[in-house]
Amino acid sequence: MREPFEDSVSITSRNPHRLLRRAGLVAGVLASFLVVLACVGAVYQQLSTNRDKRLNPLPGLLVDVGGYRMHVYCIGQGTPAVVLDSGLGDTWLSWYKVQPQIAQFTRVCSYDRAGMGWSDPSPKSRTSSVIAAELHSLLHNAGIPPPLVLAGHSFGGLNMRMYAGLYRADVAGMVLVDSTPDDMGRFPAELKNYNETFLRREDLKRDTMPLGIPRLIGWCGNGPYEIRAMLRTVDCRPQPWREHLAEYRASDESRAQVRESMPLGSIPLIVLSHDPGDPTDSFAKAMEKAWSEAQQDLTRLSTRSSRVVAKGSGHNIQVDRPEVVTTAIRQIVDECRQQSAVPTAAR
Repeated sequence: MREPFEDSVSITSRNPHRLLRRAGLVAGVLASFLVVLACVGAVYQQLSTNRDKRLNPLPGLLVDVGGYRMHVYCIGQGTPAVVLDSGLGDTWLSWYKVQPQIAQFTRVCSYDRAGMGWSDPSPKSRTSSVIAAELHSLLHNAGIPPPLVLAGHSFGGLNMRMYAGLYRADVAGMVLVDSTPDDMGRFPAELKNYNETFLRREDLKRDTMPLGIPRLIGWCGNGPYEIRAMLRTVDCRPQPWREHLAEYRASDESRAQVRESMPLGSIPLIVLSHDPGDPTDSFAKAMEKAWSEAQQDLTRLSTRSSRVVAKGSGHNIQVDRPEVVTTAIRQIVDECRQQSAVPTAAR
């Protein structure tokens, strides 16, 4: 007597087309389900984007810089004006604690690099030399004249150094906020693996953004409650992630450009560094040691420089210890005023 299992095998073998039809039906149902999910996600993403823009309108101005517009937000009065540039993947919002404090003693402008935040994408490469030239056009077209005090966080520090190299006469002083070094040779080899993992994760966020997945599961728009709604508005869209990754992939070229740029000479400079803490992991220890050495090297960019370690802060010093950043910028502003005898703003 045949076992039931043997019967089923025999029947299946005599009806291969039936099995294929069933597999095709299952695959078709799954494909249809995925298409429906993708459509629902795309509609959710678009409706959410439109709602965010309606509820959180753009502050400041959109200024034409040659066929595309860039966003700049200025408050306060006085000279020299302070210009703020954010870290990789960040927007003007990263200065939300510092900018109002600076506005109490001078004019201060934050902005979005092309393709980031409210700014239109640029057809040009995302290297520091291009970014500095775009910023120069933005400031000129927005009516923000020199002298300028430049403050750059992380990748923004590279851009501000590039700006000073290209437009030396416009720059009165500089504050580098845990600035990216121009030479990564001293950092541990494991950093390459870390960066590759980071890029894969960021690629996934970019690719799934049109379907609303990062928005739905909280991969974008996270941050302090005070700015979360605006963060979601500018962050939960595909364009900023494309630009962010383009800047990251061009960072080696940007560092090379900055290394070859004009030195700062006697421009007043303050280097702010994060608190290294007391890491126990060997990779973290090596990273902190290399970062601290690179930060000390930055003080050699100017003959009038100093360095401050912001105790109790991580990489985002302007968020963790905003008063340290404000104090450093005010020191540079006051020094520039004394040197040039520019009338001061009301204090």
